[in-house]
Amino acid sequence: MTSEEIILNLPYQHPFLFVDELVTVSDNGIEGNYTFKNDEYFYKGHFKDNPITPGVILTETMAQIGVVCLGIHLMGNHISVDNKPKIALTSQAVDFYLPVYPNDKVIVISEKEYFRFNKLKCKVKMLNASNELVCRGSISGMIK
Repeated sequence: MTSEEIILNLPYQHPFLFVDELVTVSDNGIEGNYTFKNDEYFYKGHFKDNPITPGVILTETMAQIGVVCLGIHLMGNHISVDNKPKIALTSQAVDFYLPVYPNDKVIVISEKEYFRFNKLKCKVKMLNASNELVCRGSISGMIK
């Protein structure tokens, strides 16, 4: 499955799709990126007159690229037009180090820890365009 096909099979759409591009995909990990647009819906209230990307959105971006996209790649043979993936986040633990502002591009790098019984656990980190660590953690999900 190509990077474009993986993105097309994601169960998200605008305004809740946080994947622009997948740069590398393998059975052991994935790397992708997203640029937060200036007019994202959550900037209107987070924070007043000082828009910063909420941590929950950064976690979601890491989950979409680092777990869901990788899971779709790993389940590629079982995915079809009639059999779209169903995904559920099961756990996450993320530490945050730097803020992300409107128009910032982030890079997500994920390493598979294990994938068995349709549960995927990954070590995921997010870098900014200056290659500085924004956040990192462990995210798990069930893929069916």
